[in-house]
Amino acid sequence: MEMKYHGKEWTVEEDALAFLTDAGLVGRLTMYQQERWPKGGDSVSELEHKLSECTWWLIVLAERMNIDICDALQIFLTKTEKQLVD
Repeated sequence: MEMKYHGKEWTVEEDALAFLTDAGLVGRLTMYQQERWPKGGDSVSELEHKLSECTWWLIVLAERMNIDICDALQIFLTKTEKQLVD
């Protein structure tokens, strides 16, 4: 899409902003799902889509910044578990 509409690939910064936009939409869809924000339509499928899209964006961002997201997640989970036990 980026090539079609802009003639070049987005920068990492633009990808990060796209992720943040989608994360904000997750917030709104969550509020609707919890009956705290009015919205029409099929919010469950939209929320599922946006949650999945945010996960995809995080993977893309990690790859573009040369971060092994699987290793980073494992380190984070190990550290967090240790903090919860201590």
